[in-house]
Amino acid sequence: MTHSGNAAAGAPGARGRSHRASQGGRTLRPRPGHLQRPGSTRVLERNTNGTAVRRSVLPGGLRVITEELSGVRSASVGIWVGVGSRDEVPRVAGAAHYLEHLLFKGTGRRSATQIAEEVDAVGGELNAFTAKEHTCYYAHVLDSDLPLAVDLLCDVVFEALCTPNDVETERSVVLEEIAMRDDDPEDLLHDAFCAALLGDHPLGRSVLGSENSITGMSRNALYGFYRRRYALPRMVFAVAGNVEHGQVLRLVRRALGDRLAGDQAPVAPRQGRARISGGRRLGLHPDDTEQAHVMLGMRALDRHDERRFALGVLNAALGGGMSSRLFQEVRERRGLAYSVYSSVASYADTGSLSVYAGCQPERLGEVAGVVRAVLADVAAGGMSEAEVARGKGQMRGALVLGLEDTGSRMSRIGKGELNHADHLTVEQLLERIDAVTPEQVAALARELLRRPVSAAVVGPYAQPGELPAEVHELTAAKP
Repeated sequence: MTHSGNAAAGAPGARGRSHRASQGGRTLRPRPGHLQRPGSTRVLERNTNGTAVRRSVLPGGLRVITEELSGVRSASVGIWVGVGSRDEVPRVAGAAHYLEHLLFKGTGRRSATQIAEEVDAVGGELNAFTAKEHTCYYAHVLDSDLPLAVDLLCDVVFEALCTPNDVETERSVVLEEIAMRDDDPEDLLHDAFCAALLGDHPLGRSVLGSENSITGMSRNALYGFYRRRYALPRMVFAVAGNVEHGQVLRLVRRALGDRLAGDQAPVAPRQGRARISGGRRLGLHPDDTEQAHVMLGMRALDRHDERRFALGVLNAALGGGMSSRLFQEVRERRGLAYSVYSSVASYADTGSLSVYAGCQPERLGEVAGVVRAVLADVAAGGMSEAEVARGKGQMRGALVLGLEDTGSRMSRIGKGELNHADHLTVEQLLERIDAVTPEQVAALARELLRRPVSAAVVGPYAQPGELPAEVHELTAAKP
């Protein structure tokens, strides 16, 4: 959902668990955010290039984390809420995303039109997105307009009216968004794959919900979800750009006023072990498309697993670029598909490693067979030293180049604090990547790529029996 004259910016985030931070050549070990004393401020990182990262815990349990950047003229502000689609029971499936739309419809101080006009008047961007485990409301403005951005975001997130008329208006908008998803084969495929892999677990449900759940959701149920879940201890206020930490604290205190009260501590990061029913399943969504779209994969690592850096290298070497094993075998050598890649999703208690390919329907069987052969080969023999080196280089480049703007930096510190209550410097992340060895990648490939496979297909097939035998073999045997 975009409230801007500009295209919505992406919001990638980095992961990390280390307690170390750099300050003037000294190594610090600040306590994790959920254990930091309310009313205190800690320096998490200070570099010679003028950047600094600080975290404060305010009364009520709200964490404020900032990255002060010299040489920029903008500021990105985000309120990260530790609430996503996995927190919904089936009868309110889609509530977190529905609510994300609804909060922009008006507050006690501003109508939806006024919200849009105030952002447009300064050439800024106001937007939000919902994921499986969190929701983020963010703004990107000139540094001089930081006070407006903080006030607007706090007003929208904490003071939304959620009137019955607005609930009905946004119900239609969300239903249209579900229809758009159904018209996009790749989006539909992703949701179908999650359902196949994760079964009845909340992580297996679409962030959008279903037509039935959205149609049947009452204003009371939605508003109750809002008031119960949107609590300060579950939130992180993140700002990056040409800002000062003290200035941000003053603006947040002014915007939230009496809400900043009490001795509640921040909520600890999600952890645990997901209980997922179901196993090797094949999902088919018949669709009159020119291409067949297939996604297959297996459960992988949660985001707290220290092997996540080796998984990132494995993913990059397997299907992360034009030199990757899958791209070379499927597209370059055989010309079977235009698009083929692998990807990783990591949650608090589980994760996935998946492969996507889009091809002509008559080639689906051959594509599935080649992908299966590649996975079996990597599981048996790992990756070469050259492949691992290229994978590490790809991860290094993506990390550093992805931090060229304040929005990406805000996302990194905000999401990192919410998910880990910790901060890893870029240098520490690069060290973790560089430390990955071919032996570690091979061991992880042996473990993951021999796990049961789930798959989903979107294409011109009326029933599973019409799918090529190679697709069924993927989910019936180990790769």
